Amino acid sequence: QVHLAESGGGLVQAGGSLRLSCEVSGRTFSGYAMGWFRQAPGKERDFVAAITWSDGVTYYRDSVKGRFTISRDVAQNTLFLQMKRLTASDTAVYYCAGAEGSDEYNYWGQGTQVTVSS
Repeated sequence: QVHLAESGGGLVQAGGSLRLSCEVSGRTFSGYAMGWFRQAPGKERDFVAAITWSDGVTYYRDSVKGRFTISRDVAQNTLFLQMKRLTASDTAVYYCAGAEGSDEYNYWGQGTQVTVSS
């Protein structure tokens, strides 16, 4: 079984940066892709970014393009999300997720809170 654990969240001022990490444990992840999602208070969970695990192809939601960078360290079984020029609208709980195939995410972490003060 794959377990995911996020870290790196916190409180940051608008315009600042944070780097989130997601450590995979249980077994080596060898699925199709991993991604980041976020859920703001009172809103649904939204896709943020994803990366194919084998070849590193990346995908982003429009509002984070140019500000966020998703990456992975296959040897360390870890996923990252570098976030820059943060705004209050980025405030949310951020979740990492893993997908064995291309149709759904099978594994989810517990989430890490990111709060951006304006």
